[in-house]
Amino acid sequence: MSREKPRLARLTAILTQLQSKRIVTATDIAVKHHVSIRTVYRDIRTLEQSGIPIVTEEGKGYSLIDGYRLPPVMFTEEEANALIMAEHLILRNKDQSLVEQYQNAISKIKSVLKRPQKAKTEVLTERIQIRNNRTNEKTSNFLIQLQSNIINYEIVQLHYISLNNQQTQRKIEPFALYTTKNNWVLIAFCHIRNDFRAFRLDRIQQLTKTQAHFEPHKITLDQYFDNCRKKCESTPDIPLSQTQSTFASNQKE
Repeated sequence: MSREKPRLARLTAILTQLQSKRIVTATDIAVKHHVSIRTVYRDIRTLEQSGIPIVTEEGKGYSLIDGYRLPPVMFTEEEANALIMAEHLILRNKDQSLVEQYQNAISKIKSVLKRPQKAKTEVLTERIQIRNNRTNEKTSNFLIQLQSNIINYEIVQLHYISLNNQQTQRKIEPFALYTTKNNWVLIAFCHIRNDFRAFRLDRIQQLTKTQAHFEPHKITLDQYFDNCRKKCESTPDIPLSQTQSTFASNQKE
């Protein structure tokens, strides 16, 4: 059975997709909405003819002209429920900065919900309980800042207590973040080690942005973890599913 949406619903969804990313390829749209590339071209022309200012970048994809904003998004019941579930998960996260910024964002999202949706989300909020991190302990407060450092390629000064309780100062190039058991780990290129290292956010004492920037690293996160797995292949007793976390643990400062 075809999963293709009715055209009006699809056009609306494509608009939301265009607003959610800087640039969207025809293939991205085709895959998301289960249509052909030719159908995507027709849909884009229809949106352009209706007055939507779409910019076509040859060989790259489509984007909305800078400054153009769509009316507030209307959420389906399932989408609203998913947001409420995400709220409960994030409230139990151990990074304070993430919790605070998500609470700000979810308040704005809830403000555009229709009245019946608001009533239903309030009921759902009372019926969900996340059991991990029951004490609601917060162990770090640097996640949001590091997200900004990563996307702006900013070198930061790190005051850190290592796993053997040694205090160190490092200059690092933040590369990526991953979470385990609601705690966060930063992957960064360390100037002292001249290599990538993993830093637990709960052991960071101070984080200061410098005025210096770095060139984007010529590696993706998937490639980084693939390299981790390859370096662990010489340890045959460790299951493949554990090699990623094992190597990352070995790299932790």
